[in-house]
Order: sequence, then structure tokens, then C-alpha cells
Amino acid sequence: WKNQPVRKPLLLDGARQVGKSYLVEQLFGGIHFPAVHRLDFLAEPTLENIFADSLEPKAILDNLEIRRNISINPATDLIFFDEVGECQAAVDSLKYFAERMPEAYICGSGSNIGLLASFPVGKVQLLELFPMSFEEFLMAAGNQGLLKAFRTQSRQLNVHEMLWSMLLDYYFVGGMPEAVDAWYNREGGINQRCRRVKQIHEGLIAGYARDFGKYSGKTNAQQIESVFLNIPRQLSRSMDGSVRRFFFKDVIEKKRRYAELQGPIDWLEKAKLASKCYPIGSKPLPPLPALVKENIFKLFLFDVGLLGYLLNMEYADQLGQKASYKGYIAENFVQNEFRSQLSYPTYSWEEARGEIEFLHRCQDGEVIPVGVKRRLANPRQKPAYLCRALCAIENREVDRSGGGRQ
Repeated sequence: WKNQPVRKPLLLDGARQVGKSYLVEQLFGGIHFPAVHRLDFLAEPTLENIFADSLEPKAILDNLEIRRNISINPATDLIFFDEVGECQAAVDSLKYFAERMPEAYICGSGSNIGLLASFPVGKVQLLELFPMSFEEFLMAAGNQGLLKAFRTQSRQLNVHEMLWSMLLDYYFVGGMPEAVDAWYNREGGINQRCRRVKQIHEGLIAGYARDFGKYSGKTNAQQIESVFLNIPRQLSRSMDGSVRRFFFKDVIEKKRRYAELQGPIDWLEKAKLASKCYPIGSKPLPPLPALVKENIFKLFLFDVGLLGYLLNMEYADQLGQKASYKGYIAENFVQNEFRSQLSYPTYSWEEARGEIEFLHRCQDGEVIPVGVKRRLANPRQKPAYLCRALCAIENREVDRSGGGRQ
């Protein structure tokens, strides 16, 4: 984006606390620009005054220079609109930066972008940031040899044992950056690390609950929270097979139909806190979106660590991997990997008593079935093969000789 001669403003979307501000200001801006001018509209609401006179880019920058007593060079400096969703005028101004000052480096981020009343469609380049994937969790561990083995799809048993152990850690910690950072902070024993992670999870859930009230708008905040907390409960009912379709009955009192819950469900999806997987009940031929029904879907939580926290699961529970719950955790994990690295929405297949947890359509049009199983025929084949599955699909290197693993 930076190296393009003419560019649209960049807008980074994602759930709260996935690291958007840090990524833009520190890892990107701090390295690639001589200066970063950050405007945090949540911390400093009166910043909206710089847009009061005009939405012309030059007028906005002039006002900002006067307010901050600084000099801004739009040809070299990064101008960062943080929590841009808190200031509708700042969102609207992106259209004029795209049209009248395309050489400027304008970047915005926010956790409520999908909930905005109006949006400059076609005038911004939109990117989405997710919780850290399993590969990024391995990167944070600092074991370069294991990371390389993962990326090259090593079949060595020792590698699979180590990956399996790391995967169970990831199930407990999840991918929220603060939780990952706390996990890899080796101060104290394992019990202290677990407590730190759980405290962070607790704070994140409390923060999301506050957001329900702050950004719910016409949608009832209590209903949003009820749906959010019901996702783990419904997932945990899937004991013997694939995750079941999301049931609308008993989620909110006196509401039984999709139309009555559509508002809260859509709100959670737009806020990136939940994601859908649509089951297909016929032959899965492209285009897959034409085969789904709007009111029939599975609903997953955006972070597997928070899923375990909401179900009051301890680290020892994840290590134990009891058959009664490991299936739906693995399925939520694969859903999130698909969501962040391949495509969205996701699809599954079901007919009579048969089911396949995910379908992935490759660029050449082929639809590949991806099964997520809680038990493998050979106990020495640890479910770390799940970690390879996504790499194999993305690289089009499907193992045709693996029997049940295929």
C-alpha cells in the first residue's frame, strides 16, 4: 500500500484488542515513516473539531498543525485516524482524501467500522486484522526450527508431538495478543501464567460487554450479550459429531425465530466477534453461496481461548482432551483459521446422517472436503495433522495417499 504511487486511504478493521493500533503506529508507522501523527478519537473526542469547518484535506491538515503545533508533510508522514468510528466526520473525510489528496498516507482503524451508519464505499482500501493464528502463535514462541517444520509440513513424529503440545497451549491461550504475550512471559510457574491469561480473558469479555451497550444503537444490548454468551453453550452441546446448527429457541426469552434474533447475530458478526458457517444439503457445486439458506448456519466464536474461558475450562482440561468436548473446540479452531487465512463465509456439507465439517473452494474451482475429527484410527497419528490441513489446502498439496487422513 505504501509503495503505490497513488493510493486510497487504508482502513484496518477488526475486533477490539486484536492489535490494530499497535500494528499501524509501531510496527508499520514506526519503521516505514519518519513521523506518525496519531489522532485517537476515543481518547480525545474534541479532535472532531478539526473537521468542523471543512472536509477538504488541506483544511483538515492545517487545523491539525495548528492544534498540535507541528508541521505535517503528507508526502512523507503517516496520518493515523485511530478509533475512526468514533468520529463520523473523520470517516466521511476519507472520501475527500482519496479524491483530492491521493498521494497522502492516510490510515484509519477501528473496532466498530462494520457498525457505522455511513461508509465511503469504494474510496478506501479495507483490510481486516484477526486474533493471532496458530502459525503466529508458533512465531511468538521463538522456536524457529519448529516453525520451519510446521511450514514445510514435516511428518516426523517428534515434530507432531511438539506441534500437538503447542496446539493444546493455543486452545487455552487463544490468539489475543495480550494473552499470547502473557503466556510467553516466563516469569513464575505454569499456574501463574495460567492466572495471567485468565485475567486477560476476563478483562476482554468485560470490555466487549461494555461495547454492547455503547455501540448497540437500535439493537438491544442485552440481546446481543445473550446471543454472544449462548454461542459457547450451543457449541458445547456438540458432543458426538459436528457442531450443530445454531438454534434460536431459548436464546432470548419469548423469541424463537431467526427474524427475531437476526439483529443481535448480525451485530456480533459485523463487530468480528462471531462468524458463520453455512451447511449445504445438496451436491456442493459452485457457486456455493447460491446453495445456502440465510437462516441456517453454525455460529462460532472469534477466538478459541475466549471460548474456553467462557466455558470455564482450565489449562488441565485442554491438556486432558476429553472426547466430550475436544471436537467442537477443534472445529471452532479450524473455522477461525479458515476465516483469517482463506475465505469467509465458510461452508459445510450435510445429508441424512453424513456430514463434512468444512468445504473449501480452491482458485481452480475444485471443492475440497475438510473433515475435523475428534478421534483418529491410529493413536500415534496425533491431531496435529489438523495443523497441516490448512497449509495443504492453501498450497494445493493434497495428500492422496493418507487413507483416512485425506
